[in-house]
Amino acid sequence: MDTAVSPAAPEQPPPPERDSRGRTVVRTIGEVLITLGLVVLLFVVYEVYVTDWFSAGKQRDANAALEERWKAPPDPERSRRIEVTDGEAFARMYVPSFGADYQFAILEGTDDKSLEIGPGHYKGTALPGLPGNFAIAGHRVGKGAPFNDIDLLNSCDAIIVETHASWFVYRVLPKADEVAGWPAKDQRRPKCRDVEPLWDRSLANNKRCDPVLGQKYWYRDTVGQEIVRPEDGSVISPVPHCPSVQPSFGPLASLLTLTTCHPRFSDRQRLIVHAVMTSEIPKSMGIRPPEFTETS
Repeated sequence: MDTAVSPAAPEQPPPPERDSRGRTVVRTIGEVLITLGLVVLLFVVYEVYVTDWFSAGKQRDANAALEERWKAPPDPERSRRIEVTDGEAFARMYVPSFGADYQFAILEGTDDKSLEIGPGHYKGTALPGLPGNFAIAGHRVGKGAPFNDIDLLNSCDAIIVETHASWFVYRVLPKADEVAGWPAKDQRRPKCRDVEPLWDRSLANNKRCDPVLGQKYWYRDTVGQEIVRPEDGSVISPVPHCPSVQPSFGPLASLLTLTTCHPRFSDRQRLIVHAVMTSEIPKSMGIRPPEFTETS
């Protein structure tokens, strides 16, 4: 009898463990979330960087077209008349405290196509230098983001608007928390010399929008910066927050209003900046506003 031990049969590897249904679901959800995350990341990159690149080219073209139209000398008899055409640039804005390279052509209209190029003028609001409210909208993120930093504007900061014939200097009004004690010691700077709250602080405001009361009441809520709901269109009225007051009711201040989305990456609210015109320099004088040298 053969007493030799027969070699043991090789062990067979255990069968692969089957994924449970729960593990499969978790893995699928994880893959979907990763894919969605990548899509969102690509969308953010597109909105913030790619659209900026496209808008920069469109803004250069708008500036070049504007410069071409401005080659003809202005008619002295119509020097304050500004011609506007839907979707075309008619003015430029500068903010010296944002640096010497901050300038944007302003287009007529606030439709998506215009705002992809640069700041857009609300149709029907005042034109630069005229009584009423020269109101402009601009993107805060992407598409050139011309108004990305307007929340950093301080009271008395200059905003300069250039037209074919003139330079108009506007200065940001006192903010709500500054009005009561205006001017405080640190607000007695030369650039604040012509900046005052637009309303008489000694007067009650229970009838502030009454057409017959006059300017000293109307501007009770017009301050340098505010945040409002998107549907609050009264901020671009000839007298902000008093849409019932029309230019025919009496002399109005010459205001500039900037509007943009708030907070960044959201359209839940609107950030508003109000400024008042403090000077005009005709280009025929051959000088630029000294405000260009100001810093923050």
